[in-house]
Amino acid sequence: MIHSMTGFASAKGAFGGYDWTCEIRSVNAKGLDIRLRVPDWLTGLETALRGLVGGKAVRGSINLTLRLSRTDTVSAYALNTTALDPALDALAQIDAAARARGLDPAPWTAADVLQVRGVYEPATDDGDAIEPLVAHLTEALTPLLSEFAEMRRSEGAALVTVMQGQLQQIETLTAQAAELAEARKPAVAEALRSNLARVMDGAERADPDRVAQELAMIAVKADVTEEIDRLGAHIAAARGHLDANGPIGRKLDFLMQEFNREANTLCSKSQSSDLTAVGLELKAVIDQMREQVQNVE
Repeated sequence: MIHSMTGFASAKGAFGGYDWTCEIRSVNAKGLDIRLRVPDWLTGLETALRGLVGGKAVRGSINLTLRLSRTDTVSAYALNTTALDPALDALAQIDAAARARGLDPAPWTAADVLQVRGVYEPATDDGDAIEPLVAHLTEALTPLLSEFAEMRRSEGAALVTVMQGQLQQIETLTAQAAELAEARKPAVAEALRSNLARVMDGAERADPDRVAQELAMIAVKADVTEEIDRLGAHIAAARGHLDANGPIGRKLDFLMQEFNREANTLCSKSQSSDLTAVGLELKAVIDQMREQVQNVE
């Protein structure tokens, strides 16, 4: 089953004196980039979550944010005495450096010290209380990650439907190009004969073999059979990928480059306004499909 690289899910709950909320979202990326924002005092939770997230996705930039708050507001924060002395020393050094330069720094207050990171922080329980909380969160967030994966799968299914329609358009336009290329053959042949007659009339010593080589090269440059055949092969390959399981985004991205290459060559060799118009329409549909492919895992 094909997955999209975009997805979102959220959940909330309570356990052991804490309320928690968690959000996970993802966007497209070349590889897998997992970024977790989890309180560092929840020992072992980040490792567990990274493994769970990695089991749900192969590509994408994934951000998971977990926020906790104490239900007991009185003990929600505590003074970290270990961080207090370095914070005071830093403020004293800043004050001294400013005065040495003739500056008069504004007086700082206890409230300023409390804003220094690490001085006044959420209170944590002892290890015996943290371990059950980590176990609860790991279990509670597992369904959240399943919901996240299901959303990516659902969006992937929608992308497949869109791309199948675009492939049908490409196939229809390719068939039109083949018909136009076949219909223009008499005109191309007549143009070659006319050019040959002018060349032979104006050059008595023209080398027949060289003339034949030049005409053959002109004919090859005007022939779009190979481009149309390759477009047909790319259509079949793309459909095979869309019917497959697993990550196929990179394969489809490569195919879109090949699609575009053939459409460009078709336009450059068309020698027909009608065929050029079909080639330009092909390029437009291919570009639309390429945008969809960027979201496929």
